[in-house]
Amino acid sequence: MKSIHILNQPLYQTQEFFTPFALTDVLIEDSGQQEQPYLHFWQLSQGMILGMKDTRLPQLQAALATLPATGYTPVVRNSGGLGVVADAGILNVSLILPLTNQKLSTDEAYEKMYHLIQQAFPEVTITTGEVATSYCPGEFDLSIEGQKIAGIAQRRIKNGVVIMLYLSVNGDQPGRGVLVRNFYQAGLKEAFGTQGYPPVDPTSMANLADFLPGMTPKEVIKRLSAVFPKAKHLDSRDWLNQLADTSRYESRLASMAQRNQIIKEQKNDSL
Repeated sequence: MKSIHILNQPLYQTQEFFTPFALTDVLIEDSGQQEQPYLHFWQLSQGMILGMKDTRLPQLQAALATLPATGYTPVVRNSGGLGVVADAGILNVSLILPLTNQKLSTDEAYEKMYHLIQQAFPEVTITTGEVATSYCPGEFDLSIEGQKIAGIAQRRIKNGVVIMLYLSVNGDQPGRGVLVRNFYQAGLKEAFGTQGYPPVDPTSMANLADFLPGMTPKEVIKRLSAVFPKAKHLDSRDWLNQLADTSRYESRLASMAQRNQIIKEQKNDSL
């Protein structure tokens, strides 16, 4: 396998929210075709990233109506799971691996991301296991001293896999928890905490900076990149411009737009 390539994307504003999701899918395909692993960093400015299950909330319009006053904009992602918050204090990390000449089970893929985080932060004890009262709980939640700092998901396309981690680095994590709790309370009413949606307790989550004071997304990127001393660092915009077949990227953007049509429809219905 080739040495890893690292792409660090900018902090995307609302009008560009589809970009990192579309790029991720293209990277997965490229990884499988070229036997090329990637480490992909990206951030959104004040976004509420929803899973498809979130779009099936009984009172979706009411849930979405809680967001405008917070300054967070909803976007429906192209992978499973439930809602997570994205802002300048949250770093999204995608480890993208080819599967052409290797088999990787779901658990083995999750373990690769977990070990990467352990290598980058050896001075703290990070454990795995579902934090049921966090937002987007999962078996491979990452915690320090019982509080969740990160969650992991994965997506497979053809001969590639992406293991995706969202890491709460710094900022108002209790406020993020309140935002998601209010979203589900409005969307479920008296059924809050049931039907497969989490009973979000903001105190169940924390920032990495709560345990490593002064930690920033920039420092996290530096540490994770240092795990791969032979990596090649790429500019993500240049990488896109050099694609021989830009139609793949445009197609992924169109898919994201289609997936997010339900958000537009709900907003229109509320006018």
